[in-house]
Amino acid sequence: MSRENFTQKLLDIKHKVLSMGALVENIINAAMTALIAQNLDLASKVCEMDDEIDQLDLEIEKECILLLALQQPLAKDLRTIASVLKIITDLERMGDNAVNIAKVTLEIGKEPIIKPLVDIPRMAVVAQEMVKMSLDAFVNEDIALAEKAVGRDEEVDSLYETVINDIIDIIIEKKEFTKQGTKLMFIGRYLERIADHSTNICERTIYMITGELKEIN
Repeated sequence: MSRENFTQKLLDIKHKVLSMGALVENIINAAMTALIAQNLDLASKVCEMDDEIDQLDLEIEKECILLLALQQPLAKDLRTIASVLKIITDLERMGDNAVNIAKVTLEIGKEPIIKPLVDIPRMAVVAQEMVKMSLDAFVNEDIALAEKAVGRDEEVDSLYETVINDIIDIIIEKKEFTKQGTKLMFIGRYLERIADHSTNICERTIYMITGELKEIN
């Protein structure tokens, strides 16, 4: 494989990562829409949407391994491929978390929600913005944007703490709300994990660019 072909192949892989990221953004949005509207049909479809993400994960992994075998890249190119392999794992797990949100939505069904859904949707908005920022930082090799995305993780953590505290207060007052309250806390946890995976992507992006691997949150 010529150097020119290798460079093009690497670019194609990065574009596939972006496509996978777009699917992840869509599935998170669909999962949250299903939750807020208590749309059980949409929640069921979310579980099917994850198959496409899983398929793309496998395709990108195979292409990366093939490049490693054929080209034996060094330095920046090697870091890029290594970073892609980590990033697609984070994206795949984000998809899994979106599916988990949809499954909880199906479990809640049409039960009246015990508290207005305010902070959980806010968490989702910030988490989705983090996903987009982290992928933009990756494809544009933008360290400043990666650091900015990581900084937003504190917003998610703060909202998550509020969600937990509010639900605990409700459960203390009305024990019959324990089951659904626990489910809503799980949804908060899944969103918090999505934000954490975005942070991982940012850390890998910075490693890809600089060669320095460190936790930045």
